[in-house]
Amino acid sequence: MGLLYRVADALRRRSAPDDTLASKAQGRMGEDVAHRYLRERGCTVVARNYRMRSGAGEIDLVVWHGKTLVFVEVKTRGSGEFGEPERAVDAEKQQKVVRAGRDYAGRAGVEWDRTRFDIVSVVVERPRVRIEWIRDAFR
Repeated sequence: MGLLYRVADALRRRSAPDDTLASKAQGRMGEDVAHRYLRERGCTVVARNYRMRSGAGEIDLVVWHGKTLVFVEVKTRGSGEFGEPERAVDAEKQQKVVRAGRDYAGRAGVEWDRTRFDIVSVVVERPRVRIEWIRDAFR
């Protein structure tokens, strides 16, 4: 299975010819890495790229971590040269994620006090990938 993931990641990196597509491919690759990382640490992924019907907010990953429903924002960078990826989750982004989280929790019938907001920071510095899981990153 690991080989399949590595091949898919390599294809994504090669299939993006311009900067915009490369950035989107890097973001998808970061989400794939975060997805695997969280699963390996006992999380159950229940949704990916959840969007509110209104389009007002999106959540990269929704996972169960024990009895807590976690809304995960994934930020990926090609290097740490311009700061850590999690610094890009500003107050406006947090508001959008919280709004989408409330929508998801309401639809799923999960009490708000059983939810949490995490950030998974992914820095792709060839040949290695640095991952940091920031739990309870914001409210």
